[in-house]
Amino acid sequence: MSTIADNISQVSARIAAAARQAQREPSQVGLLAVSKTKPATAIREAFAAGVRDFGENYLQEALSKQEELVDLPLIWHFIGPIQSNKTRAIAEHFAWVHSVDRLKIAQRLSEQRPSTLTPLNVCIQVNVSGEASKSGCAPDDVRALATAIAALPNLHLRGLMAIPEPTDDPVAQDAAFARVRTLQHDLQLPLDTLSMGMSHDLEAAIAQGATWVRIGTALFGARDYGQHTPPADTGVAPSPFTKDPS
Repeated sequence: MSTIADNISQVSARIAAAARQAQREPSQVGLLAVSKTKPATAIREAFAAGVRDFGENYLQEALSKQEELVDLPLIWHFIGPIQSNKTRAIAEHFAWVHSVDRLKIAQRLSEQRPSTLTPLNVCIQVNVSGEASKSGCAPDDVRALATAIAALPNLHLRGLMAIPEPTDDPVAQDAAFARVRTLQHDLQLPLDTLSMGMSHDLEAAIAQGATWVRIGTALFGARDYGQHTPPADTGVAPSPFTKDPS
């Protein structure tokens, strides 16, 4: 049975190979370990293997892990849907938020970011595939939202995030990620981040300029949602018939 360290080594090799294929430096692509539903012990193993950035979807679960792992210099990223009543805790306890899709949420994050902390790094989540069941700003609304967020004092708008409709078709993967890249380019803002690509499609994402790939299953193994009921952040566990989005 492979260990988390083995998995990290294999994923890192995939990232490096994909970057070189795209004539990019592997160092330009960050590995964000998606640790939702996984115990703090798994995060410790990943940290020991060199990972420093961890992504969480469920706020209460994340806060509990942060308390348990306070001895480690981890960088926490919030990557799940955001409810208004969660913004204060997110603003106080995370360095990055990848899933901002409404101005109201951005304004609350800015207002509630402690003055003792550096501006919160944020990405706008774009619903690039137009899926009704998925969070994200419509592509046509990205420009207005980006302009408004860029003016908020306690946020640092870094770029765009997307979770395209899952597919094993390389052409479709490439087209979806290319659209996100084009959307960001057309904003003509000083942005440096494209958060896109997961366990099944990271190569296509890197080819189109991803700077963060969000990897869960390939690092920690499949998630058993039958043994884990997500907190009230989402209300329901993902369907076992839906492809795990990492």
